[in-house]
Amino acid sequence: MIAKENLVTLDAPDGFRVASSLGRVTGTASRPHSMLRATFRSIGAFIGLAPIEYLTDAERAREEALESLRANASALGADAVIKIRFDAVEDEDGVTAVVAHGEAVRLG
Repeated sequence: MIAKENLVTLDAPDGFRVASSLGRVTGTASRPHSMLRATFRSIGAFIGLAPIEYLTDAERAREEALESLRANASALGADAVIKIRFDAVEDEDGVTAVVAHGEAVRLG
């Protein structure tokens, strides 16, 4: 699996060069809005729960999209994903969807 530090918005991770490009990859995730979860996040902030316990739906969807991106790039044989960009939308039902785009590469 690709290391998290090899997911970058740059043209290449510092100190590396791109040996070969394996093409564009995407990762997607969506999360339904939950009023109950939002309430517990607010309470959690007051009682000192760990930050992961009160991430927003968009933040959780972003993390899931990155995990999907890593898996898809690894399946191609990549050891990094460069030039990562995100698209995020929330529909009228409160569903948050995030798509992560990038270029799967082998580093040299």
